[in-house]
Amino acid sequence: MTNNKGTVYLIGAGPGDPGLLTVKGLECIKQADVIVYDRLAGPRLLNQRRPDAECIYVGKQPDRHTLTQEEINRLLVEKALLGLTVARLKGGDPFVFGRGGEEAEALAGHGIPFEIIPGVTSAIAVPAYAGIPVTHRDFTSTLAIITGNEDPTKETSSIQWSKIATGAGTLIFLMGMANLPGITQKLIKHGRAPQTPVALIRWGTRPEQKTLVGRLDNIARLAKEQGFKNPAIIIAGEVVQLRDQLNWFENKPLFGKRILVTRSREQASSLSLAIEKLGGEPVEYPTIAIAPPEDNAPLEQALNRLSTYNWLIFTSVNGVTCFFDTLRRVNGDIRDLKGLKICAIGPQTGQALQKMALQVTYIPAEFRAEAIIEGLRDKLAPGDRVLLPRADIARKILPEALASMGAQVDEVAAYRTVLGAGNAETIRDMLATGTIDIITFTSSSTVRNFVTLLETANLGRPVGRAQVACIGPITAATARELELPVHIEASEYTINGLLQAILKHLGFGQESANC
Repeated sequence: MTNNKGTVYLIGAGPGDPGLLTVKGLECIKQADVIVYDRLAGPRLLNQRRPDAECIYVGKQPDRHTLTQEEINRLLVEKALLGLTVARLKGGDPFVFGRGGEEAEALAGHGIPFEIIPGVTSAIAVPAYAGIPVTHRDFTSTLAIITGNEDPTKETSSIQWSKIATGAGTLIFLMGMANLPGITQKLIKHGRAPQTPVALIRWGTRPEQKTLVGRLDNIARLAKEQGFKNPAIIIAGEVVQLRDQLNWFENKPLFGKRILVTRSREQASSLSLAIEKLGGEPVEYPTIAIAPPEDNAPLEQALNRLSTYNWLIFTSVNGVTCFFDTLRRVNGDIRDLKGLKICAIGPQTGQALQKMALQVTYIPAEFRAEAIIEGLRDKLAPGDRVLLPRADIARKILPEALASMGAQVDEVAAYRTVLGAGNAETIRDMLATGTIDIITFTSSSTVRNFVTLLETANLGRPVGRAQVACIGPITAATARELELPVHIEASEYTINGLLQAILKHLGFGQESANC
């Protein structure tokens, strides 16, 4: 054991939406050797860890605990005494009924350095996501946050119900669903009006968010009738009336939808961000990874004779990225592209080139190889030399058609698509339990690798009740060949087009797809 003690960061992970994690909390996760996380800490946050970081689940539920609080305290101490940097992820804020104070005391008692990284507490964020402001000058300027799960072994309650009941305009109880009847009875007994509006919000800020509204005198009955259970918060006060007007999150077009993103980790962010903007939750399962070609010599040789080409055609953003990575590696110069006409499939590929101050000569209206061929017929002269850097397994229709038009085509591998490293068992379980609503495929490679990863793990190719959405007909054809159902097919072969198709399938119009 080393004499150097590690540092423990007690991090508030927020109520569930990973976007509510603080910047400082994210940096600590990225640097940690060990991540100790709770049931309410969003699982997507773990994707930000180092590949070699150890993850330890210590989640607690009202009826069972993975580890007791004392065991969690010991675990933090033991890891820190090994000289490791520990990120302790706690739902909400560590000091708002998060027992972060007890963990900090245990660390301090062993002389272990620690830092507190505050988080967005569910007491504020969850009502906000349900369209309920906890204060409003037309209703109340006072707020109380109360534990709903006070230690039952206490001889006397530390909650002064006679003062709490009428002492604050908005009352928020955390972890109180099991005690809901008692809480409402005590509030009424001590002077709160039985007609006081009450909202119960379950799994707040997540796709599963559900809100039940009633009054103090009937909310316990309504919750029992609807099987409303933890994790949920209880909010009582006149501000609950504002939900009808201010409910924003649950009205988003993809609210409640969990969508599987099968793109490579490097590319997933654009689709994931668009899904989040529309109210859904992306689940990133990278079925492909981008790797250098097995033999980079053909591309390097082509780069050394760029001046001999008339056209440079890019069929993907990956092709652009890998092309210029190789150009830099061989000490090439972007000025070597002077005079070349550039063609790009799709606006995203075109934008990647434009970011480098390169003018794109031609982008076809339809984003596939067949459209490029048709569009180039009156632009390509016989004898023109064409450089086509792209994936090693790309379809041959484009170079063959260009050659038939009299072009001299040098097709070179700029990158390979290889199997990703997603957790097939986790995805299988999510599909089997109906947790995934939509599976997105953005290329034939993502389809093939999805099936391969599941079959390699002896999981077959189940999709359960999930709908399959494909970016275009080529990808859809691959899915059908591999016996996957296709429910949604984009008519515009872009990420935005895929989202448009999903929204149309769900019954939303063009105005909803502002992504």
